[in-house]
Amino acid sequence: MSKAILDVNDKPTSGQLITLSFQHMFAMFGSTILVPQLVGLSPAIALLTSGIATIIFLMITRFQVPAYLGSSFAFIAPILLAVNGLGESGKAINPGNAMIGAVFVGLVYGIVSLIIWKSGYKWIMKLLPPIVVGPVIMVIGLGLAGVAVDMAMNITNVDTGLKEYSFLHFSAALVTLFTAIICTIFFKNIISTMPILIGLVVGYLYSILIGIVDFTPVKEASFLALPDFLVPGVHYDFEVTSKILLIMVPIVIVTISEHIGHQLVLGKVVNRDYIKEPGLHRSLLGDGLGTFVSALIGGPPKTTYGENIGVLAITRVYSVYVIMGAAVVAILLSFFGKGMALITTIPTAVLGGVSILLFGIIASSGLRMLVEANIDFGNSRNLVIASVILVIGIGGAKFIVTEALSIEGMALAAIVGVVLNWILPGRKEAESSGNDTIE
Repeated sequence: MSKAILDVNDKPTSGQLITLSFQHMFAMFGSTILVPQLVGLSPAIALLTSGIATIIFLMITRFQVPAYLGSSFAFIAPILLAVNGLGESGKAINPGNAMIGAVFVGLVYGIVSLIIWKSGYKWIMKLLPPIVVGPVIMVIGLGLAGVAVDMAMNITNVDTGLKEYSFLHFSAALVTLFTAIICTIFFKNIISTMPILIGLVVGYLYSILIGIVDFTPVKEASFLALPDFLVPGVHYDFEVTSKILLIMVPIVIVTISEHIGHQLVLGKVVNRDYIKEPGLHRSLLGDGLGTFVSALIGGPPKTTYGENIGVLAITRVYSVYVIMGAAVVAILLSFFGKGMALITTIPTAVLGGVSILLFGIIASSGLRMLVEANIDFGNSRNLVIASVILVIGIGGAKFIVTEALSIEGMALAAIVGVVLNWILPGRKEAESSGNDTIE
């Protein structure tokens, strides 16, 4: 293992702090602002809450875990479903009410972290093995494939209100996509950790050249502006419905698994065992409290970011001071009105271009988890669990209890996967083999 240039608690010089903090900020920037752009939330509030959540996480983990928290892609489909669905009263659920679901996601994190603190972590490893988590992660990416392609190819006709194919916009999507691919494949330095951001920048410049960017919002924006907060009881009515809880909360099955995976990888990078010290309960609590606070002011749910773990691995700078610096930079940038307005002018096609790659990578990472765990698909048990999860999740199956109470899509797939893994014969053999646990 390479020796650290700056270890976890080493203090960088002022110059190092500034440059390295901006580097981490840029690494997470593209993905963090993409999520709110896709679900109709404010990019500024996403940046602000990513910085706040990261600081909370660092404090909860006693400044021992150099992880950055950004917008979670696992919640894109649930938030879209919540925003476009119907509440119990028959009225449309707005993004604010979807945030209520995210508040409860944060509470569930807290409950799970408390249980782990009291009983240890091995039970959750058994509850969420790769044969369940891998296919569910694939559902996240593949379930959003249609959204990405529609964004890349089609525009809304202002006269008819209907979607129609546009080669001009599709070309912008392709330029964005191939730029991100080139950065990922042909560069092995810091550039390879920021393909989404670089793809967005190049795609945006191309879009300006072909005339599909409207700068009116930038001209009208002030230099300094408050982010668009969504506070319950102030900007929307605080209404907790069973439907919104069933749409959002079951996704913690996926995000907790993602969190564990990131802690294991991060531990290998910095040569520490974060599952034991400061403990999985602390890192989960930090993640959950970050999501809780974020949701209370209108930000999307949070997760630790693999992009920033990649930056740590490449630079060998593990200092929590640098991560804290990146969080402060994100918070300050969120109040830059002109910059945030510029983000809103990014064409939908450009977002669609990076989404094609990003959602595909998410799906592939689920497949990678299955491969790395040596899951044997010659075993009928594994084949059944994976097959049912994929079809239920991608097919959009629903379990309707009442008109206002239903579980569907990815949430239903995750629950069914956990249940099948628990009740089908052969579970104990799979656990004892060591190939079916996230360790």
